[in-house]
Amino acid sequence: MKILAPTSIRLNEELLGLTTEDQLISYDPTANISPEHHDAEVLIAWGNTNDQLKNAATNLHKVELVQALLAGPDQARAAGFRPEAVIASGSGLHSKTVAEHTLALTLNFVRFLPTLAEHQTKNYWAGELGGPQELHPANQVTTLLGANVTIWGFGSIGTATARLFAAFGANVTGVARSAGEREGFPVIATEDIDSVLPTTDILVMILPNSEETKNSLDAARLAKLPERAYVINVGRGPTVDDAALIEALNSGSIAGAAIDVVDQEPLDPADPLWGAKNLVITPHSAGGRPVEPEPLIAQNLQALRDQRADKTANWRNRMN
Repeated sequence: MKILAPTSIRLNEELLGLTTEDQLISYDPTANISPEHHDAEVLIAWGNTNDQLKNAATNLHKVELVQALLAGPDQARAAGFRPEAVIASGSGLHSKTVAEHTLALTLNFVRFLPTLAEHQTKNYWAGELGGPQELHPANQVTTLLGANVTIWGFGSIGTATARLFAAFGANVTGVARSAGEREGFPVIATEDIDSVLPTTDILVMILPNSEETKNSLDAARLAKLPERAYVINVGRGPTVDDAALIEALNSGSIAGAAIDVVDQEPLDPADPLWGAKNLVITPHSAGGRPVEPEPLIAQNLQALRDQRADKTANWRNRMN
């Protein structure tokens, strides 16, 4: 089968499980696919523009598998590929890097790095932040040791993040559609999240984008968090009510927030988020580096071959 692979990532072809019947073709994910390749059966998507994907969806009349390397398949689904095409996401490929970024954003606050950076510009030695300190001062989070971390969205990224926080001594609770235990961590159901917010020190948001999750963190839920709490959003921008977050930050009802995602990206220079107090903004940079995507691609290519074989066998049985 003909497989289109983007030039935006270097893939180890030896690990893709290709057969002698496969043809791997490189394409520019920012330019329309050449008409000679409109007969491709597989499209691997990474770094594609929306317009390029829409053009591909219009012209790839034989595509059977669209293997997106993004953590979520939203962009590929929105492009409008033919109904027969399977849209596969890069679930799991970004777990380690997003977890790492989440931890970095959290430690940035817990270890007072924004404050120290500001003091450094003024040539001020902040002695009050050094020397003898209380481990757990009243209404302030100064360490992850014993901190209550709530991770809302407990899939592969959530569990990877939980492991990092646990390694630093935090108490981690996951929030997912159903309650139970995952990889040794307690998980509560989404409808029960309000019960843990008042004791949460760090709220990590890793929710997908959907009508169900829109503005999940609204003014009412922000008000349930203690003043010492920090909010970290590395999921999707629409899951947080921006206006409510700005109000909570500016009023001091929470200690700070860090967001790697916003509702409309890139964030408009005039957006009021830029001026919110104690807010760190990173430009959707938590992931962006698929970790070892070849096994996932190989697995789905083989699944496509198996599906084809089953269809052929069924057809032959009907003919006999």
